[in-house]
Amino acid sequence: MKKSCPHKSVQSFFAILITNVVFFTFTAQSEYNHYNSPPAEEGTDTTVTVSPLSGKELYAQACANCHGADGKGGSVKQLGLQTPPPDFTDCDFASREPDADWIAVAHQGGPIRGFSTEMPAFGEALTVEELQMIMDHVRTFCTNNNWPRGELNLPRALVTEKAYPEDEAVFSSFIDMENGGAVTNEFVYEQRFGVRNQIEIVFPFGYNQMPGGDWSGGHLGDLAVGVKRVFYHNYNSGTIFSLTGEVILPTGDTASGFGGGTTVLEPFASFGQLLPAGGFLHAQTGLEYPVLQDKAENEAFWRAALGKSFNPNPWGRTLSPMIEMLGSKELESGTEIHWDIVPQMQVTLNKRQHIMLNVGYRIPVDDARRDSQFMVYILWDWFDGGFFEGW
Repeated sequence: MKKSCPHKSVQSFFAILITNVVFFTFTAQSEYNHYNSPPAEEGTDTTVTVSPLSGKELYAQACANCHGADGKGGSVKQLGLQTPPPDFTDCDFASREPDADWIAVAHQGGPIRGFSTEMPAFGEALTVEELQMIMDHVRTFCTNNNWPRGELNLPRALVTEKAYPEDEAVFSSFIDMENGGAVTNEFVYEQRFGVRNQIEIVFPFGYNQMPGGDWSGGHLGDLAVGVKRVFYHNYNSGTIFSLTGEVILPTGDTASGFGGGTTVLEPFASFGQLLPAGGFLHAQTGLEYPVLQDKAENEAFWRAALGKSFNPNPWGRTLSPMIEMLGSKELESGTEIHWDIVPQMQVTLNKRQHIMLNVGYRIPVDDARRDSQFMVYILWDWFDGGFFEGW
């Protein structure tokens, strides 16, 4: 069957999306640094005091004894410590951590993020502004600016893919709330390699409610393998852009509805933007090309998530409410565009903030006959430590 171009409303959506992305990028470039400093403690004087010392001088006085003048960390034996100080010259390590997390540890001590008590608290000796000056100097120890900064690792939405290359494991469940019962689960393993790359493997499986009411379960879905590459990142503007190529393999059980019966090629682009006052934006768009055209249709999809992160307790867990808008259309003349909206809330569960829970609800807005879904995931950023560490 001859395929046609997407409907004009799809093109309009892309035009609106690109216009908003450009606007947010230029707005955030001028305001990002102002709004994304670590939070002040309740009851403290928020007046900025300019230190007479430079960040390098403050580092030499307060940090160099343990962390070394060169940032490589002192000898555990010489310092009498049980935990080796981190190597700030290791870009693979240092680039991933946002300033706010390191400032929290320096200000409140190691236990505030589930680390060793050997890291003292400088809260009474150094102001947050002075700690930021120290962090600006610490950033100079990594001399390769090709590594995307950890601030660009935005909170993960339930559906929209983020642009940052991660080391994460994510277990997600999507539960149909109407019509025939179904539970779809995904285990996603993501590993970063090199400076800007990531490999992703998706293991789906699920359960269906049969016409008689019984459940049929444990069916493997279509396994997916993808590679992501960051093509642009800019910490000063808070912007990151990447491209991903994914192959969905026909490993699923087609009889139970957990397989498509054909290999599907899925290229897509992801964009992330930090916004003022803790806000952030994700955008993703891509295509699905089934190898066997008689098994499935070509499809275009576009997704966006807008959210904001905040800490009710200045040094405690982070809450990130988000709203996602999802669109898709089979590239066949006369087919409809499907729209969904997904309100959701991500919360960090432990002190180290590398274990996260996100709960949301997917609501169809174009056709009431389509199922709504309860959606949830548990995310483990395993580069930051074991699952049971940092609680």
